[in-house]
Amino acid sequence: MSVWKCTICGYEYDEEKEGKKFSELPDTWTCPMCGAKKSAFVEKK
Repeated sequence: MSVWKCTICGYEYDEEKEGKKFSELPDTWTCPMCGAKKSAFVEKK
């Protein structure tokens, strides 16, 4: 499981906590904190 970070506000999407892989989210999904598009997220290493 991975963690994805919003490059705009720093919000972290944790696949394990959310119970869903980031890649399975619809393209219309946006950051719950700032509304950034899914493309603004990067995988945290």
